[in-house]
Order: sequence, then structure tokens, then C-alpha cells
Amino acid sequence: MNLQKNDIKILIPEGAKKILDTLHNAGFEAYVVGGCVRDSILSRKPMDFDITTSALPMEVKSLFKRTIDTGIKHGTVTVMINKEGYEVTTYRVDGAYEDHRHPKDVTFTSNLLEDLKRRDFTINAMAYNDKDGLVDAFGGIEDLEKGIIRCVGDPMKRFEEDALRILRALRFSAQLSKDGKPYDIDEKTASAMSQLSQTLKNVSAERIQTELIKLMTSDHPERLRLGYELGITKVFFPEFNECIECSQNNSHHVYNVGDHILRSCMEVPNDKILRLTMLFHDIGKPRTKTVDEDGVDHFFNHPAVSAEMARSIMHRLKFDNATLKLVCKLVENHDLLLTDKITEVRVRNAMFKIGPDYFDYFLMIKKADMLAQNHIYLEEKTNRLKEIKKCADIIRERNDCLSLKQLAVKGKDLMDAGVCQGRLIGLVLEAMLSDVIKNPTHNDKDYLLKHLKNYEVNTDIDS
Repeated sequence: MNLQKNDIKILIPEGAKKILDTLHNAGFEAYVVGGCVRDSILSRKPMDFDITTSALPMEVKSLFKRTIDTGIKHGTVTVMINKEGYEVTTYRVDGAYEDHRHPKDVTFTSNLLEDLKRRDFTINAMAYNDKDGLVDAFGGIEDLEKGIIRCVGDPMKRFEEDALRILRALRFSAQLSKDGKPYDIDEKTASAMSQLSQTLKNVSAERIQTELIKLMTSDHPERLRLGYELGITKVFFPEFNECIECSQNNSHHVYNVGDHILRSCMEVPNDKILRLTMLFHDIGKPRTKTVDEDGVDHFFNHPAVSAEMARSIMHRLKFDNATLKLVCKLVENHDLLLTDKITEVRVRNAMFKIGPDYFDYFLMIKKADMLAQNHIYLEEKTNRLKEIKKCADIIRERNDCLSLKQLAVKGKDLMDAGVCQGRLIGLVLEAMLSDVIKNPTHNDKDYLLKHLKNYEVNTDIDS
């Protein structure tokens, strides 16, 4: 990549172009700015196109038919063009930051450079329009060339203003890459991140969660280790620090727990559920570690402990319930079928526990886990995984019953057969499903109702 400012042309979508043209025709300055400029230069598809302008908010509102006052106090108006919203923000200078997150007040300015110098990183402090071309006053192009994350101006001041920028720097270094390697973080910027890491306590859990997901679903989730080295994870994810500091003296492992976790994250697609599962799958190992008389480390019951810790961490970081439940289920069951002989009954039982719809996730998790372990056992573990998959394919092709939804008997059938309503019905259905998982041919309505008494006896409630 050899970038020359004068040669850069950015394709601006029609909606954003209409806003720029309207502002220009009214005598105002206007540019697309920030991430859309950076991503366009890098040939990445921008998520959205933000606009900065010399026009005051009320002047912006007067020029367009439909606007929304998204952040008018801070100069931002959302302009709707063909049902798509574009944030238009007046050039501004931020006042004092009293909470390490938000300016107490802002002052509008007519000077573009004053607006750009308040931004976080050089690569995000560039503006563009077709008339003036690229405005890059702080070396953003040079830092894109070098693959560097660097603050605009004094890093200490930038991070003191907004502590979330500490995580954003780490996340951008993971999301952006040069020659296949993640972006470096400028030395002074990294030093300031470390010195001010404790200010992350002022950032909401929701904001931290958002940055963590973006980092972990990037091409370089291993950059979380830099967060450990700079003292950042200690503030919002101390359990990960315990993992980095926990060795695994066991023939199956060549990394400490934390580095094994990161290696396993790199072995699954950048899907949110898969990456979070690998992040948490061994998080409980430090708290289950025992050492036998030969000095070998063991981590008995770590899947259950990891699932409970994952649940606590995800609650703390305000994850939605659907994501939390699925990740915790996968974490708790990630060691199923680890050593026992592979049989259809055992595979069916695993498919039931995990959920038939997520068994492919389970297979990817198993593969990633073994690829992040000692490769002297890789062939043996790979063959075992193939055997599990082959068995699962047969079960699926045969459409064996793996859930209550597939069971031949429903609750109404039990009521019609005289089973009392209430909890007993659910318990009888579960007993039937347990039998059918062991014996797929029993999934027949006549058979199940004929043997109803046997299933009632196997419940915890006296019928």
C-alpha cells in the first residue's frame, strides 16, 4: 500500500453526497469524516458515513425536510435521506471531561482542524469531500502505511478525556492488519493506556462488552494478550489474568491456560458465539487446578466451573440472555465425548444436551480446543472427532429423536390417556425422551402410550 493524499478518491454514497452538496450550496463547509474515511482508504466497507460541517445544528435542520435531534446538545443532527440516517455534526471543541467519558459542554467552531484535533486516533481524524480531497493534518495516512494506532496529540490527554478510547485502541489494533499482522500501538499511546487503565472503571459495562465483542470477533483476537500486558484486562476481566498466569504442566498442553484460550479463539471462525465460547471454555481452570504426586497438573470439573464463571462474567458485562445461555451451555459441555468409547447412544445424548441445532458448533469447538493443545496427540484426537461427526451424520440422516419437539407423544396425548395435568406431564415426557434417546425405535406413539406406566414409575412424582 503506497498512499498519496492527492491521489485518494472516496466513493461517497448518494445520500451522504446529497447532504454534502446541500450544505455546500448553502455556503457551509462539509466533509465525511472518521471511520468511513479510514475504511474507504483501506478498501474496507464503511459501516456508515458520518458528516462534519461548519453549519450550526439549527442551520442543518433548516436545510432538510426530515431530521432527528439525536445529540443536538453536542451538535449532532441525524438527517434522513430515503429512510437512511446520516449523522451530521457541527465542528466543535470539547469542554472539560469530568467523568473520563463525556465532555461537560462543547463549543461550536468554524475551524475544521479544531474539530479534528479533538478526535481519538490519527487514522480516525481525517476528513474528505470531492472538492477539497483528503484533509489529513495529523499523519493518519502515514500511520495507515505503517500499521500504527497513535493518538492525536497528547495520549494522556486523549485517554483522560475518554477512558473508552483505551479499549478502542486495543480493538482497532486487532481489527486492522498490515501484511497479515495486527496494527502496532505507538509506544507513547501504549504507555498512556497502561498508566490510565484504572480509569476504565468509569466506563459502563455495556460499552466494555461492545468493545470486547468487536475485539474477539476480529481477525486477531489474540490481541487480548496485549490488554493483559498493559494492565487493561485486570480492570474489567481479571479472570483472564488468572488464566495467563496459570501454567499447565500436562502432556496434553504446551501453553498456559490464557494462551491456550487465545490460540483456540484463533481456530474458530469469527462468529460471536464461537469466539465467546472459546474465550470462556477454560476460564475456570485456575480455580480447579490440582497437582498430583508426579507434579502433573489436573483441572477436574473445570467445564462446570468455567460455565458458572462465564455466566457471572457475562452478567457483569450485561450480555443479553440468549447469548449468555447458549455460550454457557457450550462451555459446560465442551468436554463431552472426550474419552469414552464413541457409540450412537453417547453421541445422541451429547446432541440432546447441546441441542441438535448447535452440534456443529460443538464439533468446531472440539477441533479448536485440540488444535490449541500439544500436537503429539493431534492425529489421535482428529480421528476421534471424525468418528463423532460420522456418528452424528448417521443420527441426523436417520432423523432420530433428539428433543421433545420430535417425540411421537405430546402433552395432550398424556392428558387424553388420563395422566394428571401439571408437572407430572413434563416429567413423563422427559422419561419417554430419555428412553427414546437410548432406543430410537421406541419413538412410536403406540409403543410409548402402551408402556405409559413404566414412564410414570420413572418420574419423581407419585402418579
